[in-house]
Amino acid sequence: MSSESPMSGVGRVVADRYLLLNRLGGGGMGHVWLAHDQRLACEVALKEIVFGDPAEPGQEREARVARARAEARHAAGLRGHPHVVTVHDVLEHEGLPWIVMEYLAGAVDLRELLARDGPRAPAECARIGLAVLDALTAGHERGVLHRDVKPANILLAPDRTGAPYGRILLTDYGISVRPDAGETRHTLASALVGTAGYLAPERATGGPPTPAADLFSLGCTLYRAVEGRGPFERENPLASLTAAVMEDPRPPVRAGALEPVLRGLLAKDPDRRMTAREAEAELARIITPQSEAYARPESDLGSAPPWASSARPGRLADTRAAPAAGAPHRRHRPHALRAALAGGLGLVLALGGAWYALADRETGTGTAAAPYGEAVGLVTPLRTGDCVLADWPGATRFTGTPRLTLDPTCADKVPDGQVVAFVGAASPQEARKEGPARCEERTRELRGRLADVRSLAVVPAPDGFEAAGRRTACLVLGAHGPVYGPLGDRRRFGTAFADTATMQRRDCLDVRSRREVRLVPCDGRYDEQVLGFTRLGRDVTLAEARTASDAACARKVPPRDYGFDPSVHEAGSWTSEGPWKSGTHVVVCTVRRQNGGTMEGAE
Repeated sequence: MSSESPMSGVGRVVADRYLLLNRLGGGGMGHVWLAHDQRLACEVALKEIVFGDPAEPGQEREARVARARAEARHAAGLRGHPHVVTVHDVLEHEGLPWIVMEYLAGAVDLRELLARDGPRAPAECARIGLAVLDALTAGHERGVLHRDVKPANILLAPDRTGAPYGRILLTDYGISVRPDAGETRHTLASALVGTAGYLAPERATGGPPTPAADLFSLGCTLYRAVEGRGPFERENPLASLTAAVMEDPRPPVRAGALEPVLRGLLAKDPDRRMTAREAEAELARIITPQSEAYARPESDLGSAPPWASSARPGRLADTRAAPAAGAPHRRHRPHALRAALAGGLGLVLALGGAWYALADRETGTGTAAAPYGEAVGLVTPLRTGDCVLADWPGATRFTGTPRLTLDPTCADKVPDGQVVAFVGAASPQEARKEGPARCEERTRELRGRLADVRSLAVVPAPDGFEAAGRRTACLVLGAHGPVYGPLGDRRRFGTAFADTATMQRRDCLDVRSRREVRLVPCDGRYDEQVLGFTRLGRDVTLAEARTASDAACARKVPPRDYGFDPSVHEAGSWTSEGPWKSGTHVVVCTVRRQNGGTMEGAE
């Protein structure tokens, strides 16, 4: 396979679904293809893991394949992050793993851009640095390390306005078995992963990967971007590794205001290295030197929702269900980062990818009685925990401005979504300009734990700004159908699931019957735990899914990749009518004991 010509795979169909169109790039360990998803009629990027030595020992080969699967799933956990290339799926075809990723039309990687156009200005490098730092921090908070930050792994793509480099995305997130785009990868005892010239000194000397090591690699990347060559670039990879350990970086000559950040990130001692929070603040000051950080009100996530006392347990219609962990971990970001992202560099439009700002589009028509405009229709401001029904113009979801109504019980009317946070603003103009991007950030973690949801920002109308409490409401809505009930930590332990749409990764489940599954704490006894999600084919009926979903989850979300002993545990699954009504065919994948016994909190 390693001797194939660059186009020899064109026309192949992978997994009976993906038609290979042409090679986008690759190296000694694999290829990246542009492919057509014949099921969803869209283009994707398909990464093929290739082994150059067919005689490689089977055990080592198996381990590398398993690592590709597991780490691709780590990357998929960051799905929806505005600065991470989305991983949609990982599959096996002819015994090799393939990773299905977001395709970015018109994208160029930073290495290619530097080779073509030369070094970038300090402010542009700061903008790139902020985006990559945000992606790294999101991974670090989930325990996922990138381990190979470098220009070749940073993509710049057109944003929604057409600006050629408006979107900045980190790719190959946490995937150690990967195409290397021609750059040398060094591995020591299958543990040292990285690229010479960008590898932290503690990693080059055999130390474990840490968040600080990723920050060092970011420093090398920004140095390369602004100076035109790496801080430890030498005549060969070994010399570059040695320089990173033994020598100071070359004094920068073009960095200007970026120099203190480079110096801080390139500190040899990881304990003395600039932290992510410090780097964010410094980079933000380069982009918007006059902006000041300002406080924003936190959403009242601890208050009792209006439906708490009247919610009625739902039931899964002939389904099976899955588990989730406790309350979500909140992300705290320096206010300077948000202020910088809201600056005049077009980054706000790049952040969301899929958000819609709701406001009264007709000037002068908003009133105090219509805080979000006549089109939205609400006469009182939204509150945290409110469940809503969304009536979209033309019945096409996320097209136009929906008319919203409340579902006070969050159950009786089959809600489309829920208010999960608010972001404040100093003026209606600021709310309209910055609200959608801030809502995208505030809802990101919850969306990452659910299978099929999107963010929606409900922006105050100009004349309803005060009535709305000077706040934009951040909603999470079902992407293709209702959510059937409360989300996140608004769900109460002991409540039965009405549909799989509200099941989250790491939920723990008490299985009463095939029709009744309840959410329970994970620190006690439970029957199953939710690991993730997969999709079945469009031609699979719900009746067929109930017999095929366990096997599909065993292939796509195997418990062994999450640390569960395969001799003790097995894959389980739950389906419900909702995903089949919406056409998404999403299945919830779980882990359970093979003997049917209960699991414990320690597991």
